[in-house]
Amino acid sequence: MVKDNYIVGVLVGLMMPFLGFLIFYQWKFGAFTLAEFLELLNRQKSILSAMISISLLINGAVLTFFFQKQKDKTAKGIFFTTCIYAIIAIACKWFL
Repeated sequence: MVKDNYIVGVLVGLMMPFLGFLIFYQWKFGAFTLAEFLELLNRQKSILSAMISISLLINGAVLTFFFQKQKDKTAKGIFFTTCIYAIIAIACKWFL
């Protein structure tokens, strides 16, 4: 299993949202090319906000998994990155 340390948690917390981005892209916009999708994200900021929200849910699920496995340091690293992503999501809603 994964070592219990903060760095692993931060790395997992940074990687999981990209998985969420890919899932969201394939689920809702799979018919678009990546370039078309990025252009759409640039024009409609609400899509970006929804995409970040899905990513936060994935981080929440992974966070719960590590807490259940009693990998508290790793979970704290994931929680830290989840908070950063949450701040980004709020900033996107308010300022973009």
